[in-house]
Amino acid sequence: MTQNSFVAPTTIGFVGLGNMGYAMARRLVDAGYQVSVADLNEKAVRQFCDETGATAAASLQSLGASSSLVITMLPEGKAVRKVLLGEGDSVVSGLQPGAVLIDMSSCSPVDTRTLGAELLEQGFPMIDAPVSGGKYKAGDGQLAIMAGGDRELVERCRPVFEIMGKLFHTGGPASGHAMKAMNNFLSAGTLALTCEAVITGSKFGLDPKVMVDIINDSTGRSNSSEDKFPKFVLPKTFNSGFYLGLMAKDLRFAVDLAESEKTPNGFINLLSGIYDKAEKDLGFEADNTELFRYLESMVEQDGD
Repeated sequence: MTQNSFVAPTTIGFVGLGNMGYAMARRLVDAGYQVSVADLNEKAVRQFCDETGATAAASLQSLGASSSLVITMLPEGKAVRKVLLGEGDSVVSGLQPGAVLIDMSSCSPVDTRTLGAELLEQGFPMIDAPVSGGKYKAGDGQLAIMAGGDRELVERCRPVFEIMGKLFHTGGPASGHAMKAMNNFLSAGTLALTCEAVITGSKFGLDPKVMVDIINDSTGRSNSSEDKFPKFVLPKTFNSGFYLGLMAKDLRFAVDLAESEKTPNGFINLLSGIYDKAEKDLGFEADNTELFRYLESMVEQDGD
């Protein structure tokens, strides 16, 4: 496999056609790659293949056998492990020598270290390359891609990565998932803080829109105030495209990482607890910006 081996159209296996994966895989098809797809949601697979001309894999084994590169974009690490190394039908059971695995899911960096080592023992290197940006940036190819693994291997895959977004090499194996956990910790934190500020100011009598305008022209601004509040919170559409349950999951990964590295974790633990409670109250598939609704409901309960 040479550095330019992925430049010409070749078969890529893509497992996971959820909100993000669907748009990411579509960009690969549009760029000329022959893409073979798999997902537990058969309707999503049929729709994707009808729309793009991609191939529906008959099995994970056949997807692995026909692909020089396999990408997983799944909800969590247990699903990734099952798809790649599960008993019976699995991607690795069909992989050919020289094939590369890229996990673009959000997974525990602690678990990814173990999985990556197991795959390497079988002769298949894995790049952990989670993304940030949401489904809209996925569709536009503007994701931030945090790739952990051997630098040379990451560079070989650069042409594929750059179809989906901007590539950052974060370091060795599992460092991409570690970076994603820390990024989402900050993202979740600024959303929660901005929610509390706006709710408190509103109760005092401030106009929420004026508050956000001032915050965005002051030192309190963040992606949450500049993007999430104007687009999804203030108009109460709450449709940013990222599940609250996924953010809660990523925060649990951040907690695990801080504990494994024995670093300060007071804020991480506190924030993770808030999101866990919000997920329990609103449900896994609530939009992550609906944290505002959850925090607002606590004010209403206190006032009863």
